[in-house]
Amino acid sequence: MLVFWRLVMRIHLIRTIMRVVLSLLMFATLTACSQGVTTMTDRTATPCGNKPNCVSTQDERNAFSLSPFILKTGVSLDKIEAVALSIPRSKTAVKEDNYLRIECTSRIWRFVDDLELKIENGRLIVRSESRIGYSDMGVNRKRAETLRENLTKAGLIE
Repeated sequence: MLVFWRLVMRIHLIRTIMRVVLSLLMFATLTACSQGVTTMTDRTATPCGNKPNCVSTQDERNAFSLSPFILKTGVSLDKIEAVALSIPRSKTAVKEDNYLRIECTSRIWRFVDDLELKIENGRLIVRSESRIGYSDMGVNRKRAETLRENLTKAGLIE
């Protein structure tokens, strides 16, 4: 009888190890899917979708909207970029005339979110969205408000 229980315990241990290994493999696959994208188009004028993982100054729905970022006179994209890159784990992915896309990587899961910034008519259009998943647990709104605080401290917005 003792031999039988030892065998059962070994089978249970092997199953547990296999579950852990499979979970790690799925995690590695998901994180590999969220790496940088170089062909993304400017989506600053596009409202957020219906998933709660996006905020934008161009979206009028309460759950997705951000208050306007009014720029002070003479503010350049270079100055905005310097402030945006002070956000932890952020890097410039695309920089064009008046458009900037910053990739922000989460600390633990290494998911990549896109922070898009565009200067237009004295305003900074801001759009921050998660690439994957349904909810972002408020991360994009917090990022946009941190950007607002940092731009205000730098004297770039009113």
